[in-house]
Amino acid sequence: MGVSLLKTPFFLLSLISFCMLEHGLAGTTRHYHFQIRHQNVTRLCHTKTMVTVNGQFPGPRIVAREGDRLLIKVTNHVQNNISIHWHGIRQLQSGWADGPAYVTQCPIQSGQSYVYNYTIIGQRGTLFWHAHISWLRSTLYGPLIILPKLNAQYPFAKPYKEVPIIFGEWWNADPEAVISQALQTGGGPNVSDAYTINGLPGPLYNCSKKDTFKLNVKAGKIYLLRLINAALNDELFFSIANHSLIVVEADAVYVKPFVTNTILIAPGQTTNVLLKTKSQYPNATFLMTARPYATGLGTFDNSTVAGLLEYKTPPNTHHSPSSLKNLPLLKPTLPALNDTSFATKFSNKLRSLASVEFPANVPQKVDRHFFFTIGLGTAPCQQNQTCQGPNGTMFSASVNNVSYTQPTTALLQAHFLGQSNGVYTPDFPTKPLVPFNYTGTPPNNTMVSNGTKVVVLPFNTSVELVMQDTSILGAESHPLHLHGFNFFVVGQGFGNFNPNKDPANFNLVDPVERNTVGVPSGGWVAIRFLADNPGVWFMHCHLEVHTSWGLKMAWVVLDGKLPNQKLFPLPVDLPKC
Repeated sequence: MGVSLLKTPFFLLSLISFCMLEHGLAGTTRHYHFQIRHQNVTRLCHTKTMVTVNGQFPGPRIVAREGDRLLIKVTNHVQNNISIHWHGIRQLQSGWADGPAYVTQCPIQSGQSYVYNYTIIGQRGTLFWHAHISWLRSTLYGPLIILPKLNAQYPFAKPYKEVPIIFGEWWNADPEAVISQALQTGGGPNVSDAYTINGLPGPLYNCSKKDTFKLNVKAGKIYLLRLINAALNDELFFSIANHSLIVVEADAVYVKPFVTNTILIAPGQTTNVLLKTKSQYPNATFLMTARPYATGLGTFDNSTVAGLLEYKTPPNTHHSPSSLKNLPLLKPTLPALNDTSFATKFSNKLRSLASVEFPANVPQKVDRHFFFTIGLGTAPCQQNQTCQGPNGTMFSASVNNVSYTQPTTALLQAHFLGQSNGVYTPDFPTKPLVPFNYTGTPPNNTMVSNGTKVVVLPFNTSVELVMQDTSILGAESHPLHLHGFNFFVVGQGFGNFNPNKDPANFNLVDPVERNTVGVPSGGWVAIRFLADNPGVWFMHCHLEVHTSWGLKMAWVVLDGKLPNQKLFPLPVDLPKC
């Protein structure tokens, strides 16, 4: 029997749900209600009206256990079309609930509702939810925490407390107006005004000291920090002054623990770390800071968000309030903005736990090989004016020189009903049509083609995909996210991928398992996955500006023969276009 939380005041939902889970009181079905409404929010001494879930920024926390069913009703009270993605959830047979607009559903129109209905199968850890239409995820996002099954243990020391830390951005302007202007002019969009930790910019920004996230800790305890990068356009370095972190999970999959002073986390990625506090009360307060890892030629928000790590004074100590205020404030040292060497070393440390309980089921044989070029290009100027892209063109982005054209109906619906004609074509190129020196001197012609093309895979096809960064408009790191699957990162390197030499060095034993991976700046990454989930699955760069420019495509996985290998029927309340 499920537990209904639909009539509970919104601000109590997360707290009640978490308490019920901790004590094993909840049933297997969990109900949430997301009310999409406008809310006035003030940061940096600037008040603006923004689109929120339940009036909260960031949005409410979803908490469940592995094996639970979630029914999340989303009701749209604003004029914008809305669609919510449950980032990293496998959505086995439930592709209708995945959320990317015009891929698995038409968006929820003003005044309409849709119930996202899915079961969490074989997953536990930290994920997140966010809007998946235009740039609305700048304010519509929140943690999605999956606890292990009752009586299941973490494969690491049990933490004293668990704390979600979600990185985002604050824009004084309306992000929808920012991307709209950029797409009209063909140039790069304006950048955010601040980064945020749990919605707060922190003391290093003007007029922001009071809006600072504070993590109050006790001495000699272990804290599990659930790190989430929900920022639109920036990978981030994160560190806590004078404290080391133990990485234990990436993208809701346990990893072999390793110690580091700094985390690199790309948009769309999550990382769980253990923070062991000092054994005695220290005579200092510590900054935790994050700033971008920026490899591209474009502009970016070159600023630093900070929160405070403060030790609670134990009882019967002699610290007066004035002495606490005068404690020295220690700052961490973050890598340089373009420190690709650190980024590479950090990603190479990530390995699957590969234990008996949590095996790394890497596909050992490959049915289909794909080679995708990933990067920026140009499109002809569409206006009767000088466009602001390179040499009077418009910025564009592509996979294998195909810049994705968004259809006006949902791909999954067209596929399921056998009505793909005029919506998409099944001829996405498996390799570049015109090979070139991908990381060398760019070709003279930087124009990209356009289309809505997909790759069609029979059920249970094992796939190897090499994604190659290109230097056409400058090499850049691209965090690529695959919906509906986890994949294994079996290899990566710099320069051009060599199909004759590089596969010999692939890690097929304990590669990290992820849903979002950075294609290295000026390099390549190789992934493997098993197409065991029927439906239509989006793959795109999680830098929102690149997605807006077309750096995206889709995979169609056909039904298998058994009942549990087929997509569920069309939901009755599926939004209409």
